[in-house]
Amino acid sequence: MLFRDRFHAGQLLAKKLLQFYDQPDVLVFGLPRGGVPVAFEVAKALHAPLDVFLVRKLGVPGHEELAMGAVATGNVRVLNEDVVYGLVIPEDVIHEVAHDEQYELQRQQRRYRHDRPPVDVQNRTVILVDDGLATGSTMRAAIKALRMQQPKRLVVAVPVGAPDTCAEMSADADEVVCAAEPEHFLSVGSWYHDFSPTSDETVERLLDHADAWQHPASTGSL
Repeated sequence: MLFRDRFHAGQLLAKKLLQFYDQPDVLVFGLPRGGVPVAFEVAKALHAPLDVFLVRKLGVPGHEELAMGAVATGNVRVLNEDVVYGLVIPEDVIHEVAHDEQYELQRQQRRYRHDRPPVDVQNRTVILVDDGLATGSTMRAAIKALRMQQPKRLVVAVPVGAPDTCAEMSADADEVVCAAEPEHFLSVGSWYHDFSPTSDETVERLLDHADAWQHPASTGSL
């Protein structure tokens, strides 16, 4: 095990990102739900604003842990072609799964953001954080969606990732920080002592805490 839990992973990951400390144009995005606790610790350590960027994995029916793609805010869909073609997954199945995940994405949008408007990322440095990289489908969908908003720089940051995926991700992001790239990767969860699911309540609480440190005059400091 490398990490006790996602908070511990975020604390260690933040040490790899100190060049972004206290930079006024930096914004940290966590991918829900598991990436948000990691991103919370990164944002806190870097003195940077925290937000959530909504993206949903498209799991193969019957083997949902295997990603055949992902959808993200802005009606963006990215497919893992190796999985889709290798398993001969028909388009109607992909469409059905994508439709269900878009519905869940919209539910999360309402629950997590409340009345908070989307953050303007144009000409900003965005650090996209997740709890790990396996196939990279969800991260690629997030990158594709964010590129449409014209950030100055996109940095992918994860505590642990498959070496091949971390290398391939450099074609999509401006910079990739994989704190650990184990040769025998297996899965993201295998490197955490506690990899229990992150609840909606935890995501809401962390975003509220981050909002408090970003706007102490209006929300009160914690």
